[in-house]
Amino acid sequence: MVKKDFNKKNILSTVFIRLMLLSPFTLFIVLCAESVRAEGVKTVSSDVREVEPAVSLKVIRESRERKDLPDENSPKGLRVVQITTEPTVESHNVYMESHIFTPDSERFVFVRGKDLWLCDIKDDFSLRQVTNEQGVKGPAISPDGKWMYYLVDKTLTPEGVLRLRRLCLENFTRETLLVLDGPVPGTNYKPKRIYSLSSISTDGKRVCTSAFLGDGNTENAPFGLLVFDLEKPSVKLVFEGQNFNNTHPQYSNSADPILSHDILIQHNHDSIIDANGTSHGRPPESKGTCLHVIRDDGTNWRDIPIGRDGIQYNSGHQQWRGKAGAVLSSVHHGKMTEHKGRPLMQGWPIPTNESSSHKGSNIPGGRYVNVTRNLESPDFLHFSLDVSGTYLVFDSYRFDKKTGKMDIILSIGTLSNDKEPVCKVQYLLNSRTSGNGQSAHTHPFFSPDSRMMFFNSDVDSIPQIFMVTGYGFP
Repeated sequence: MVKKDFNKKNILSTVFIRLMLLSPFTLFIVLCAESVRAEGVKTVSSDVREVEPAVSLKVIRESRERKDLPDENSPKGLRVVQITTEPTVESHNVYMESHIFTPDSERFVFVRGKDLWLCDIKDDFSLRQVTNEQGVKGPAISPDGKWMYYLVDKTLTPEGVLRLRRLCLENFTRETLLVLDGPVPGTNYKPKRIYSLSSISTDGKRVCTSAFLGDGNTENAPFGLLVFDLEKPSVKLVFEGQNFNNTHPQYSNSADPILSHDILIQHNHDSIIDANGTSHGRPPESKGTCLHVIRDDGTNWRDIPIGRDGIQYNSGHQQWRGKAGAVLSSVHHGKMTEHKGRPLMQGWPIPTNESSSHKGSNIPGGRYVNVTRNLESPDFLHFSLDVSGTYLVFDSYRFDKKTGKMDIILSIGTLSNDKEPVCKVQYLLNSRTSGNGQSAHTHPFFSPDSRMMFFNSDVDSIPQIFMVTGYGFP
């Protein structure tokens, strides 16, 4: 445990004065507050939480049909709707693997400017702003669709705190569950630069994210994996290590009592990290990123045997495939500057130790398969899977010799469910996005029922969100 940095005499005198002035019940609350604050964490109990009203009662609608986006090669009957059209501010999806949809496939969360908004598809694509706090990050909708959990990162401001909050998706009120204003309990680390994404477990009881653990003076300081308990709000640092600066933490899709505690994380080997936690790339001789799985109590370390062999380079886009425990990863064949294609690999977690870990496809006993081996010149960069792990949507970068421009096209696919799976694909459309900046990456994903696909595009100069329906899987 971290040392308690406070004076016992001051605490005792404070308690005595409060004992004289306060009721026993109030005194009990005060004592609890003093105890948790000594550890740097303030848990806000349900009976004293301040419930904040909805940010806005205003609902707007701005969607329009985009009949110009399907082309002669698109499936017949394809429908494209531009959901956001506000020309003065960017709107974009959170990320491909993020839990941002309600289970009924009717509502999803997106980013507009620096705030989170909610789109109600069934209500004629109505839009509502749901947060206005500075530093909002990592939204995750609970599996039952009742809550959206999110983080408010003020760790680099004078206030220096991290808050875990939740939004009621019925009346849009907000409340704080936990405040971290010091080191994580049991450690000397005060996290900073909270990661932009989070992930929620299938039972809705835990949320994970990552953070920089440096003190501002040490170069190449570690990053850590944080796990928040949502039932009895608390936070634990379950793992720390160097070069985990872009973790993409993802809870397993499985409801199995054991598998549901697994978290997939990304390890950006050889990243050059300054004292403030900023990455400055990595040397050209690096073998790149590798992927790991860890239990959310910090045990059962495993590797995904893909990449790190001088031939395969993980692109940094990966997801769990369905609920069985396999992982799909997009890889560059050859270094990124060589661009010899981007196939899609499926790998299975394998236990490793200090001597066998971080070796990617060279891990003894590791199992992986190229699911796009049946395709000519496969190019899978950003991709996302449906809940079952059978269907996927992905983008590909194709140079158009006629226009001299790079087209970013969107396709869907079907993965077979045998021991050596292969992928069949179907072209959808040209996204006509520039791909310049994260918000202009397509970052495509499905609704939970797989009937709708969503992507970003700055076809009209500023990133907006689009929906596609009317497709059939190959």
